[in-house]
Amino acid sequence: MSQLAELFQGITSLNWGNIAMFAIGLALIWAAIKKQYEPMLLLPIGFGIILANFPGSAAVGKDGVLTWLMENGIENELFPVLIFVSIGAMMDFGPLLSRPSMICYGFAAQFGIIVTMVIARMLGFDLGAATAIGNIGAADGPMAIVVANRLAPPELLGPITVVAYSYMALVPLIQPPVIKLLTSKAERRIRMPYRAANISRTTRIVFPILVTIIACLISPMCASLIGMLMFGNLIRECGVLERLSKAAQNELANLVTLLLGITIGSTMTAEKFMTRDTLLIILMGLIAFIFDTAGGVLYAKFVNLFAKEKVNPMIGAAGISAFPMSARVVQKMAQDEDPSNIILPYSVATNVSGQIGSVFVGGVLLAVATWMIAKGFDLPVPVLLK
Repeated sequence: MSQLAELFQGITSLNWGNIAMFAIGLALIWAAIKKQYEPMLLLPIGFGIILANFPGSAAVGKDGVLTWLMENGIENELFPVLIFVSIGAMMDFGPLLSRPSMICYGFAAQFGIIVTMVIARMLGFDLGAATAIGNIGAADGPMAIVVANRLAPPELLGPITVVAYSYMALVPLIQPPVIKLLTSKAERRIRMPYRAANISRTTRIVFPILVTIIACLISPMCASLIGMLMFGNLIRECGVLERLSKAAQNELANLVTLLLGITIGSTMTAEKFMTRDTLLIILMGLIAFIFDTAGGVLYAKFVNLFAKEKVNPMIGAAGISAFPMSARVVQKMAQDEDPSNIILPYSVATNVSGQIGSVFVGGVLLAVATWMIAKGFDLPVPVLLK
């Protein structure tokens, strides 16, 4: 009988935790197909969750292919780096170079990272885990993976990554209510005439190189991500690697995203997901997104107090690095208020600024947290839950 039970282990060992994870995986697949919420991410994540939660699944474990991908694609940060090459190749920094002041909005929208870090510490997470959880709010999945991989306990890497990517897919649902709460109808109808600037090829080539040098001098810990992001953009702008640029934007991005998604999903087993810490990470991820969106909007409103030429405060919300989803959300909201209002160039400029800002801020916090942990320091905050 024991041999028979072992033969049918997938059935005899099935428990309610496994079934609950199947339901979560199917929900993500449904959201990807039916609602089209980032299907390239949510569908493989959902399927990976299902694969990992069969009792005795050969897809995970010592000889499991998904475990091998986890060790050799995520824990060594290969997949995040390759994703950043692809993102860089997709980005056009022209709108940002036309109005460089937009970079400030990208950095202002990282406010939620700090707030969530403090909240995470107050809920009992150590400094490393709190830093990783805070980075969820940047809407930058690769950065969240890198910080979690270096600072958070191994069991939190999966939940942090899944929550980060899941909330990225839900940007069209999360941001509009926050923006409407913080802005008036008149503010949402502010027009921003676009004055196109002739950005030279030399400027487009120098920009990614200069950003890399400055960022890596200030925060060497972000060198791999900011460097690969700018390297991808340099491939795009140099004008002599068009085939590689297209390959990075399409084949490389699609393949790595699929492997990244299914590998992340495979870490979400019932014993890891059905915990207090995971539920708190889900809650704090939402808080981080809300505060990041609010930080960008409030900064734009603050600028309007002094600026002669008013900005539409909604562009501040595009400062999170969910590119280009957040820029599209802001443009849609502007056209809902006034069908002829086009603020897309500004929202895109803010969005690409947010990509730079999230990596830079994440790298600085990673360096600071690493130093504080090495020195035995910690954030002096009261712990609410133990």
